[in-house]
Amino acid sequence: MQKKQLARAALMVFAAAALLGVGYIVGTHRTAATNTPATTAASAPGDKLDSKTERKVLYWHDPMVPNQHFDKPGKSPFMNMQLEPVYADEGGGATGIRIDPGLQQNLGIRYATVRRQETPEGFDAVGTTQFDESRSDVVQSRVTGYIDHLYASAPMQRIAKGAPIASLFVPDWLAPQEEYLALRRSATDSSMLEASRARMRALSIPDGVIAALDSTGKAQTHVVLSSPETGVVSELNVRNGAMVAPGQTLAKIAVLSKLWLVVEIPETLALNVQPGMTVDATFSGDASEHFKGQIREILPGISTTSRTLQARLELDNSALKLTPGMLMRVRVAGQKAVPRLLVPSEAVITTGKRSVVIVKNGDGRLRPVNVTPGNDVGNETEVLSGLNDGETVVASGQFLIDSEASLKSVLPRLEGGSASEAVGAAPATSAAPVSVPTATQTYETTGKVEKVTAGEITFSHQPVPALSWPAMTMSFSKPAPDAFPDVKPGETMHFVFRQSGDDYQLTKVEPMGGAR
Repeated sequence: MQKKQLARAALMVFAAAALLGVGYIVGTHRTAATNTPATTAASAPGDKLDSKTERKVLYWHDPMVPNQHFDKPGKSPFMNMQLEPVYADEGGGATGIRIDPGLQQNLGIRYATVRRQETPEGFDAVGTTQFDESRSDVVQSRVTGYIDHLYASAPMQRIAKGAPIASLFVPDWLAPQEEYLALRRSATDSSMLEASRARMRALSIPDGVIAALDSTGKAQTHVVLSSPETGVVSELNVRNGAMVAPGQTLAKIAVLSKLWLVVEIPETLALNVQPGMTVDATFSGDASEHFKGQIREILPGISTTSRTLQARLELDNSALKLTPGMLMRVRVAGQKAVPRLLVPSEAVITTGKRSVVIVKNGDGRLRPVNVTPGNDVGNETEVLSGLNDGETVVASGQFLIDSEASLKSVLPRLEGGSASEAVGAAPATSAAPVSVPTATQTYETTGKVEKVTAGEITFSHQPVPALSWPAMTMSFSKPAPDAFPDVKPGETMHFVFRQSGDDYQLTKVEPMGGAR
């Protein structure tokens, strides 16, 4: 009986051990079956995954030199820091970049919609009021004399019509007047008196002075020169006691009832302006007051300093509200209205070589677009090409977006400058200063050709001590698409390169052991 119980206990222990073994084998098989596809997918050829985040990596780069790409992580050859990955889900490539909405708010980014609107063909300009030179009068002396008293004290003094300007003493007038009085007292016939009057007129003695001889019987040697019009003494060329000669200009009188407005038209709009176009001008002193006129003439020549064409018109200033030298805002009206594609003027970034607008795609990505700007219409700018009606553009914060994009190496540089200049405001690191090589210095090493394209050759090269580069794989640009046509992948070559901006350009590629 006792033997049977021992046998039964041993059989149960054996069965339990067998069941545990079968369960272990089944569990191990299921775990392997579950993990095999993930492992296979992670190790698929051509995919580079970040071991920490399991995100697909496009390439590695140095944020301080984002245009240089590396196919594996490591230490940056430019700065004392590790290369950083650029992920596929960051919105890289030609489709633009995606910026976090919170960051957009911090950057103060505003958007505007491109719209098409009927606007007049006219344009805005600036103008300056000037004296109407066609209405200026001059006060001259016809005889030799001396300034006995000067009534006008200084230029730009207002003066009324008939007001005295200067009293002139003329010694040469005394003799002919005394002669006339002597002939009159001697009862000479009228022919002699008329000849004496003609002589005085030839000496520029005014008729009033000649008439006064008959009534007063006294010779006059002083004459008062007066203003012929109401206006301003724009020029005063004499002082008290000065001697004047015949034909000398004593003063110049400019009228104020009519003024010239000289409009400065940008050179780009020179072909759009014609005589007869209506002008509406205002000045900052009273924006509600409008002065209207029509362009009378276009002055020849372009100013070499302001690159503007000058158009001149006449303004009515009978109320004397305007004075010469006022800067006025001018609207030159066109003949008809035309449809224009408009964006806010602040949305257009002009670099000198091109004009760029940052467009927001439907998926929220931002990308730069080259545009051709036209005329300004108030606070908006006409776009001739590059945009479509209804698109959304960035109206503010473009340069901050450009800096953010440069750190991700996505958007092209708007200024065409080096990436190191573009990210000059990036956070400082504890790296030791790196000496920047000159443009003419060259470097050489050897390496295996990994890939050849029309624009570059990729090498797995040896260290470059002159640049403190370790052995790595990187791409070098070719000086021309047809350069080094005999270089094939898999060959080991000796090559020479130089720095060109943020890029490194090959100058010589030859097989090991001799030049090709």
